[in-house]
Order: sequence, then C-alpha cells, then structure tokens
Amino acid sequence: MNDRTVLISGAGVAGPALAFWLRRHGFAVTVVERAAGLRPGGQAVDVRGTAREVVDRMGLTARIRAECVREQGMAYVDARGRVRSRMPVHAFDGEGVVADIEIERGDLARLLYEETRADVEYLFDDSIETLTQTGDGVRLTFARSAPRTVGLVVGADGSHSRTRALAFGPESAYVRPLGAYLAYFTTPYRNESGWFEMHNAPGGRVVATRPNRHGRTSALFSFVSPPIDLDRRDRDAQQRFLAERFADVGWRTGELLAAMPDAPDFYFDRYGQVRMDTWSTGRVALLGDAAWCPSPLTGQGTSLSLVGAYVLAGELAAARGDHVVAYRRYEETLRAPVARGQEIPGGGISGFLPATRTAIRLRDTAMRAMTSRPLRKLTARLVFSQAGGLALPDYAVSA
Repeated sequence: MNDRTVLISGAGVAGPALAFWLRRHGFAVTVVERAAGLRPGGQAVDVRGTAREVVDRMGLTARIRAECVREQGMAYVDARGRVRSRMPVHAFDGEGVVADIEIERGDLARLLYEETRADVEYLFDDSIETLTQTGDGVRLTFARSAPRTVGLVVGADGSHSRTRALAFGPESAYVRPLGAYLAYFTTPYRNESGWFEMHNAPGGRVVATRPNRHGRTSALFSFVSPPIDLDRRDRDAQQRFLAERFADVGWRTGELLAAMPDAPDFYFDRYGQVRMDTWSTGRVALLGDAAWCPSPLTGQGTSLSLVGAYVLAGELAAARGDHVVAYRRYEETLRAPVARGQEIPGGGISGFLPATRTAIRLRDTAMRAMTSRPLRKLTARLVFSQAGGLALPDYAVSA
C-alpha cells in the first residue's frame, strides 16, 4: 500500500489543516467526520506564537483577521456588572488571555474546509468503525461508507477520539480530568461592552460572556466538581444540572440560562488533558487534542493543532514514504512545545475558579498587578511564554 494515501478522522481544525499541508506535499487525502456537516459556532479560539507563522505560510492570515472576533480584552466583573480588573488585548503584544487573533472555532474550520474541499475527499455523517493494521496498510470499515485500505491513518478527532480508542485503547488511560466542567453556547443577546466579561461566584463557579462576530453573545459556564454521572450526549440532563448549579448566581446568569435550551451549539464537557507516551502506533498517528489536548484553560489548543499539522505533513513528505521515521521526527519536534502548551497559567483551576469570596478578591488584585506597566514584562515571560518557542522547520512542497 502506498503511504501517500492518508485518511484523517475529524473535520474540525486539526484535520483540515493537516489535509491542507498533505495536499501541498502531493498526498491523496480523505477526511471522515462524524457530524453531518461542518460544526458551526463554538467559542472563540486563539492563533498564537508559532501558529501565526503557519497561517502566514498557508496564505490565510488576511482571511482569518477579516473574520476575527473584535474583543477589547478580558474583564472580571462583580454581581452588579462593575469591573474589578481588566486585561486589555494588547497588554502582552496580543498574546495574553485574549489574543489579538481570535476567531470562532466554526469560522476557522470553515476557512480550512474551503481551502481544501476541491482536492480533498470529505466523508460527512460517517465514522471509522474498525481499524486493522497490516504489513502494508490499514484496513478500515465505516458506519456508512464501503470498507477501504489506506497507507496511513491520522486521528484528529478531539479529546474523545474514536481513532485513539481503536488504535491505542480506552480513553481513561490517556485523559486526565482537571476537576472542573464547562459549558458554552450562543445566545441572541448582544455584548455591548466588547469585552470578554467574567463573573466569579463562591463555590468555584464562573459565568462569562464574550462577543462574537455575528452580533450575538457567547456564554460560558464553568464550575469545580468531582466526576459527574451524566451522559455526554444527554443535552437535556446537562442543561438541568447546569441550571440547578447556577440558580443562585447573580449578574446576567438568569437571562443566559433562559437562552440555553434554544442554543444551536450547546456544548458540555469536563476539563481534561490528554497525556500520552507516544502519538503513533504502526501506521496510525494522532494530532491535536486527540494526542495532547491541553484543555481550553491554556488557550493553546488551536495553535498547537495548526503547528502540529504543519510539522506532521512536512515530516511525512521529508521521510519519502518511511512513516516510522516521519512519526519519530514529528514527536521529537513537538514534544517540548506541547509540554509548554499544557502548562495552565494563572494558578490553574483554583486561579480560574476560586472557591471563596476572599480568593476571588485576591485573584482580582493579582490581575491588576499583572497588567500594571511595571510588571507586564515579567508577567509576559512567566505566564505567557509558552505561546512560542519553536523554530518552524522548512519543508519543500511539491505544489
């Protein structure tokens, strides 16, 4: 089997980004996606550090900037909506908690799809059912499509990766819960301030709103919790749980919860990180959140996916058919940047979700100190330095 035939599972950001570079290097690429189409909406995601150079090389910087979410920065507010502390978007050269390149996840996925759909085969509303490796290929069966054999398979299907489960084993062996949960969804309300506003409540809870590009408001709910026995696909049960958990929280919580049942993009999950000793086994490799999910708390997931896609495709091309060498070089190049990207800034879960009113006040004080001019350079070096750190390799392309 020719190693230049690649099937990618997942049509989010990592999968189409990998497809883009593989096609540049002359590979034949298929992307399979469980959803019936591109997933719209989603929270704003950042393009940071080395990922900015990647999108420059893709020729997509102007298009991404044209579809950016225009945010002033992040602001912590009290129950009356009064600002307690702020971090402007340009406080750390556009690499702070809110970056100067923020785009809705669905918009970025769409741009990548539009760049690849002409010469990449997309199979929507389908998924890999079985995966069998042989000496010269990977035999696949699907929920809908006919079986096929390909040279290589890449799982870019998120932290709950089906590909990882088939090739490496159960999720519990690789996903480390961080002790908290999140939900986000789009509401019809307008965020008039232009800031990513966050309101913390005792008990390790936060409610946040941020503007999106379409004149609406994205809502975020997060809370500290031990494991919850909720079906990951039972939206109604998740929403009932969320409404009960935040019933006594002030600010805009009530109106946001009221909009929740009608949200087209409601998402609920636990915070977790994926930790793996290796990202490949035989002819199967993992990319993005499937391999190293850093959790949304780091702001690094999308950028690491874009960089990882560029490196994996480049190494497969440079190895001229030797996937063993390519996968090894891929891991050697990215291990250190991924480790830095998995560092959670600002005190981790307890910093993001302080448990008491006193802890909330101390966090607000720390934020004001971090963003003060005397401490900005020190904060940038200690807190946000993980955004870069990789000299992007150069790979010759065939087209």
